[in-house]
Amino acid sequence: MYLNISLTSKALAYSYLGRPFHLRRWLIVAFFMLLLASFWVVVAAGRALDHLFFPGFRRQAVRQPVFIIAPPRSGTTFLQKMLAQNREAFAPVLMYQTIFPSIFLQKIILGIAGLGRHRDSFLGLLITWMERRFFGGWDNMHKMRLAQPEEDDGFFVYTFVTEAIYLLFPYVRLLWGAGFADDLPEPERRRLMRYYRSCLQRHLYLHGKNKILLSKATQLSGSVLSLRKEFPDARIINILRNPAESIASHVSVFYPVWKWVNPSLQKKSQESLEYAELAAAWFRHLEEKDGRADRRRYLRILYRDLVSRPAETVRSIYRHFRIPLSPGASAAITRNAKKSREYKSSHRYSLREFGLSADWLRHQLGPMMKKHGFTISPRSR
Repeated sequence: MYLNISLTSKALAYSYLGRPFHLRRWLIVAFFMLLLASFWVVVAAGRALDHLFFPGFRRQAVRQPVFIIAPPRSGTTFLQKMLAQNREAFAPVLMYQTIFPSIFLQKIILGIAGLGRHRDSFLGLLITWMERRFFGGWDNMHKMRLAQPEEDDGFFVYTFVTEAIYLLFPYVRLLWGAGFADDLPEPERRRLMRYYRSCLQRHLYLHGKNKILLSKATQLSGSVLSLRKEFPDARIINILRNPAESIASHVSVFYPVWKWVNPSLQKKSQESLEYAELAAAWFRHLEEKDGRADRRRYLRILYRDLVSRPAETVRSIYRHFRIPLSPGASAAITRNAKKSREYKSSHRYSLREFGLSADWLRHQLGPMMKKHGFTISPRSR
């Protein structure tokens, strides 16, 4: 398994030696790093056993995968779940599959899950309790469940090249490559993408050998060039949302965790600024990619269209990439689009509360926002 030693050592050294002593932060970081190390060892062992018991996965092709890529809080989860309804065509990645990217381990998990397939069984009730206990606090922002489609962050956590590490190590400028892999040295980019390919091969081998891989990962906004190089036939869907709304929501999702780790941290902080800078860099990177994209393998959709006309927008993806749409899948799109109109988010945020002004936004993304007619003044949601 791949692990970026440079980023890991930088994060730990700065957290323990480069920052003022804070017992709470030290203990939390130590606990979660120990937990991550334990999972890393288990997953590495499981992946080694894959080569022994399931060597055929290495020949599994990843043909024309579909990647949903956009900065966080741009509707990627909603679109992934809409497309994932069509299991005839797609093999979406579920949350537990990203946590245990090993065929051997997933076989064990599926065997155990079979004992608690009824939600009112002891195991079913235990799983439900665990999901609500560990993920329930995020439901108003990003609902997560073990057996539901989820982004690929779980794969990348083991590499330390993921924005998820900023939850514990919010030193974005120092650890820039964790959220912007296209800026890593070429050998590291190759190793990262080879590891990612091996995860997707395992996934398809077990869950859909002849299906289309469906993935979404917000952090791939900073890895889109590396991704295209590794998967030249990939089909990429980019969702474009007004950065004045997306960036504020982005920072607001991570801030409660930062506050938990360090109760003295204010919303208007260096951490908020650096994380917002990363989101702005992702927007610029994707805008540059949009201008050079091969339209046969790339589609940009607008967030406002996805929200206001979800069924039509999703069907346009099928047409653009010439993916067959069965009557059953079409009906599922209609049903889920209707449900989405009834959903009202209770998540509230604004750029101002994190110390980000209109001038800052104009400096970061003014030309792009003007091009797309976005309102540049920060506004609440």
